[in-house]
Amino acid sequence: MKFCDECGSIMHKEDDTWVCRSCGYETGGDAEAEEAMVTTQAQEDGGIVDVSDAEDKGLPTTSVVCPNCENDRAYWYMQQIRSADESETRFFICTECEHRWREDDH
Repeated sequence: MKFCDECGSIMHKEDDTWVCRSCGYETGGDAEAEEAMVTTQAQEDGGIVDVSDAEDKGLPTTSVVCPNCENDRAYWYMQQIRSADESETRFFICTECEHRWREDDH
């Protein structure tokens, strides 16, 4: 990926020239640098994979008691849901019953 030296937008390859579609800036290609670039054009579209029934949610687990079933393990993640000057909110998903709850810092 190459960015425009003038406006910072993404440059697009047209023949042997890089062209900025935002401001019109053009620059010549550099074969060695372009060879090192990674593109997604050759990747095949594998479609959407439904992992909603998968046991591993790809999240870390912690020791916390579920208020629904009293299981002692839950997946957790943090998310900023209030203003930026306040702490993030911790969300939990029970590893047994998949009950969801959150814990706020006060």
